Amino acid sequence: MEKLYVIYGSEAEAGEMVRAVMERMDIARDLAALKKENPFICIKPNLVVAQPAQWGATTDPGLVRGVIGYLREKGYDNIAIMESAWVGDSTEKAFKACGYREIAAEFSVPLVDLKKDRSVVRAVDGLEIEICARLLEVDYLINMPVLKAHCQTRLTCALKNLKGCVPDREKRRFHRLGLHKPIACLGKLLRPHLTVVDGIIGDLTYEGGGTPVRMDMVIAGRDPVMVDAYAAELIGYRAAEVEYIGLAERLGVGRAAAGEGSIVYLNRRQVAREEEPALASREVAYLCRWILEKEACSPCYAALVFALRRLKESGKLENLPPVAIGQGWKERPGVELGVGSCTRNCRRYVRGCPPRAGDIVTALQDWLQP
Repeated sequence: MEKLYVIYGSEAEAGEMVRAVMERMDIARDLAALKKENPFICIKPNLVVAQPAQWGATTDPGLVRGVIGYLREKGYDNIAIMESAWVGDSTEKAFKACGYREIAAEFSVPLVDLKKDRSVVRAVDGLEIEICARLLEVDYLINMPVLKAHCQTRLTCALKNLKGCVPDREKRRFHRLGLHKPIACLGKLLRPHLTVVDGIIGDLTYEGGGTPVRMDMVIAGRDPVMVDAYAAELIGYRAAEVEYIGLAERLGVGRAAAGEGSIVYLNRRQVAREEEPALASREVAYLCRWILEKEACSPCYAALVFALRRLKESGKLENLPPVAIGQGWKERPGVELGVGSCTRNCRRYVRGCPPRAGDIVTALQDWLQP
């Protein structure tokens, strides 16, 4: 059975986190199994806009440094970073604003702007899709999305990040086709060998950033469908609520099952989160009015913020009482409702360290039932 690997830490630890995950997964063994002397490795980050990772939209450059460092240590140096910003933005500007020019200079790794690439047509399930031709030359694809909510598909993570591998005209057509089917079909055509999710800072509501939420985590897996099913739960949705996950599973891209038995935790986050960054949005600040925090860790706090956003979308948030969260509640008399194992003294609490936002949503909705 495929596994997902989860590690917690801040952006200052990004390189060490991703290297630890790749060592645990023994990615060097996967590369050796290709039986190529120097396989061509592509790193596909998410540089949808020309904004730094703290904005919540783009892949932390420290993670990419860690990936390249691991590959170099194992003797692999035929590496390129490939990306295409969203329609209307410049990939070259994104490379610069997001810190990737420095990575290219440091490691002598080329930056490939896929907007300038030619395309080829491939068909899946009766749907023809244009793909940037350079991707078809790749021996090993490392997909590095950011864990974010999306205004149309609810989630953008492993599978949807591959949309940066098609020309701009095809991106527009994906929207005309409703996004879900073409995203699933693209996952069949360009199934990544490894997905490394930047969950250090993601976004609460929008793929372009602006409502950042600190989660302090990295998720990795070989199965992009399983990654997305888990990611959906982390931001407060069930996998069945994200249509392209089920479509991709039916196409044989992967399996959506992501129960606790399939998750390997490399550590547990026990550090109370710091003050919110200066970029903290009004939306996040609004949701925090329902939170009684005492020394909460970032992954747990972020899960609650995502869950509160889901309740707001369903029109149920205003009826919710304040929710306790954090290590400071371990030895204190509980309030009505708590989130995370540290709040077991509350009258009712959501188990987990940290719990997933999907489980929090279910628990809060049950509490609100008359």
